[in-house]
Amino acid sequence: MKKIKNPYSKIETYNCFGCSPNNPIGLHLNFVLEDDEVICKWTPSHYYEGWHNILHGGIQATLMDEIASWTVLSLLRTSGFTIKMNIQLHKNVFISDGEITLKAKLKNKKLNLATIETQIFNSKQELCTEGEYVYYVYSQEIAKQRFHFPENEDELFEE
Repeated sequence: MKKIKNPYSKIETYNCFGCSPNNPIGLHLNFVLEDDEVICKWTPSHYYEGWHNILHGGIQATLMDEIASWTVLSLLRTSGFTIKMNIQLHKNVFISDGEITLKAKLKNKKLNLATIETQIFNSKQELCTEGEYVYYVYSQEIAKQRFHFPENEDELFEE
């Protein structure tokens, strides 16, 4: 298992809602790579409720979009952006249950399009939400020139 470093956290204006450690209202997500799967453990708070004690569906979509983005970063070694998302909410995610687990895998890549499968599991490891995200993926050259993608792989992972 490798911890995925956040190569953007040194950028002064970096304020991503999903993963910036400096965004005061953000999710502050961190990720690890285990084989071909990106994993994130996260504990929701009541700031992210929809209905009483239930994690808002839009926050769930955001969580899965964010882990899909980090899947592009860590497995394809580039940047991209979401062009399509499809989510299915199977079961409520109760905030009082504590830590949830997000998982994502690259389903396929054709030309500049990558399809990522995502899942959210509750603290009992029951599948609650699934998503399929399609990303437009930049070349590594463009990702480095325009989007601060790191030059070296050692900037991406910690053992």
